[in-house]
Amino acid sequence: MVKNLIVGTLALVLAAPVFAETPEDKGLRIALEGEKTGEGWVDESSTLKMILINKKGNETVREMRSKATEGSNDDGKMLMVFDSPRDQKGTALLTHTHPDKDNDQWLYLPALKKVKKIASKAKSGPFLGSEFSFEDIGGAKIEDYDYKWIRDEDLNGRKVWVMEAYPKSKYSGYTKVISWIDQEDYRQYKAEFWDRKKSHLKTMTILGYKKYLDKFWRPAELHMVNLQTGKSTKMLITETKFDQKLQDKDFTKNSLKRAR
Repeated sequence: MVKNLIVGTLALVLAAPVFAETPEDKGLRIALEGEKTGEGWVDESSTLKMILINKKGNETVREMRSKATEGSNDDGKMLMVFDSPRDQKGTALLTHTHPDKDNDQWLYLPALKKVKKIASKAKSGPFLGSEFSFEDIGGAKIEDYDYKWIRDEDLNGRKVWVMEAYPKSKYSGYTKVISWIDQEDYRQYKAEFWDRKKSHLKTMTILGYKKYLDKFWRPAELHMVNLQTGKSTKMLITETKFDQKLQDKDFTKNSLKRAR
């Protein structure tokens, strides 16, 4: 009786229709799995150096520090503060992410002693002269995009998924972002950004990953190249620390003026 039941159940399973995973379903699944593997970091701080490189190769260096909290429901917060050059010391960007609406961003300009909110339609603009936009800095959420798996590929000896993400916001500066994602640990190695005219605008390469707390991967360098202007920006990240006991009061608009 038991054997017949098992055989009968197996026959039903084999006879059931098989619904193939669509590229869109697979893309969303990979994005969700990647988000899950990176959860649990709580808070962190880093020291950063941003190197602006013009099309002639001349460099301008800016030094910054950042701190961030993960949040419990896609409501994380991040504060970036400039320490140099002297004329930009104290300039600060505060970002609040939200699960159900566009992120909020505020910029503090010490020369004006003024906190300015970045409008949604202005977030596609450059972040203080760099090839990163406010949108790039703002912290992307799964809900901000529709996804599509394109293909599997080998990249520098590692198997990766090539994915496309389509921004939902009408104010995004991009029509799509193509990413190369490690199939083993979901690290992103490269991203291509396509502008509103559907032209390839920028390429970012991500280098020097280091694993912290035996769980969280963080890169040492982000290199963003603007293919249309010939300019580029390197973001070098050092001294990353976790468990800094950061609190909500560290990420208020008033905290921007005290960030210096």
